[in-house]
Amino acid sequence: MFKKRKTKQQLLGELHPPQILALGFIALIFIGGFLLWLPISTTKNISFLDALFTSTSATTVTGLNVVDPGSTYTLFGQIIIMCLIQVGGLGFMSFAVLVIMLLGKKIGLKQRMLIQEALNQPSVGGVVRLVRVLFIFSLTIELSATILLSLEWVPKMGWFKGLFYSLFHSVSAFNNAGFALWKDNLSGFVGDPVVNIVISLLIITGGLGFTVLSDIWYSKEFRQLSLHSKLMIVGTVIINAAAILFFFVLEYRNPGTLGKLSFGTKWLASYFQGIVPRTAGFNTIDFSQIHDGTAIITIMLMFIGAGSGSTGSGIKVTTFIIIILAVFSFIRGKDQTIVFKRSIRPSTIMRSLAVVIISLTALFVAVLLLTITEHAPFIKILFEAVSAFGTVGLTMGLTDHLSTAGRIIIMFMMFFGRVGPLTLAFSLSVPKKGNIRFPNGDVFTG
Repeated sequence: MFKKRKTKQQLLGELHPPQILALGFIALIFIGGFLLWLPISTTKNISFLDALFTSTSATTVTGLNVVDPGSTYTLFGQIIIMCLIQVGGLGFMSFAVLVIMLLGKKIGLKQRMLIQEALNQPSVGGVVRLVRVLFIFSLTIELSATILLSLEWVPKMGWFKGLFYSLFHSVSAFNNAGFALWKDNLSGFVGDPVVNIVISLLIITGGLGFTVLSDIWYSKEFRQLSLHSKLMIVGTVIINAAAILFFFVLEYRNPGTLGKLSFGTKWLASYFQGIVPRTAGFNTIDFSQIHDGTAIITIMLMFIGAGSGSTGSGIKVTTFIIIILAVFSFIRGKDQTIVFKRSIRPSTIMRSLAVVIISLTALFVAVLLLTITEHAPFIKILFEAVSAFGTVGLTMGLTDHLSTAGRIIIMFMMFFGRVGPLTLAFSLSVPKKGNIRFPNGDVFTG
């Protein structure tokens, strides 16, 4: 007897939400790569690998580029990049759900589970409302920022170019992509307070996470916020403040970065560069000239990343905080990890450890392979790999010189950073029924 072939719908029905999300991102990347490879999208001939690299970087909201997007791609190509950034940042499942809602159809449990996975939510409850708030808030913020930037750029560039550049960089900043249409990114605006403040506020807002933004929207006081929101807000403030101070002190006398700037501009540049490493790859100074100490601090910030359910990646701020709190609790001999008068579940701590270990393992393999394929200083290779994993987009000048194998490795790290740790962590955190319990055993550690 011949077995009946399964339909595509049945095959998709057998896939878990993390698998569907991963396949969706891959499909979006290849579609974007094909569109960017078309003659209508480019001003000169580029290889499909270059187009695919740009598509991967845009879809994963990273910002690393092997070609200059401003001069290599036409207006059509730049619009494609902007659309990929928007869909990749807010999540293609969120867009799919929006279409379903606009058509007046019911959102099923399968779709709710996919949204839950895409937005890194603990349950399916309230995810549809979160998507609705997400779109309204995102469009409002991006359009408001476009107006503010256009006041600066329209007088200099004209109406059409000024408005398009304002919209493109607003979308890129809010989605933490780091794509800019100038060859030197935003270095020409190092002393411009309007551009620095608007772009940085977009980065911070997008990096907090949609759960936090929704929580802030519906809560009146800080004490009414959820534990997750409190940790994200406090953690973001402390990490950003420390990063700004470190950058200012370490680069103060560096003639290649802050050394030649005025005192006020040094603080403005330090403020901007202290914020972007955790989420977005914009730069107002030349990162190929930074000191090794600054590079190490930046690598740490990129590894930590943004907030859960945000447009950024990395291990996430709350994951980092929970690991730190758990270590302190262990050192103090506490059985529970307490923060804001709440106890952190052991399963949450285990999930955080899983994310960190998986991420470090992937980075170790990527860096090892890059040391084989690339002829560059180790600090630049490590910086590039972590930047790709954190979907940050900063580079110490290595991206343009990557070999074919190196580009493929970096593309995989961008994809893994945007999809991998999130989906793997949720897969590991789902308890299996019917597990057999075994007696405890002691193992000597430390």
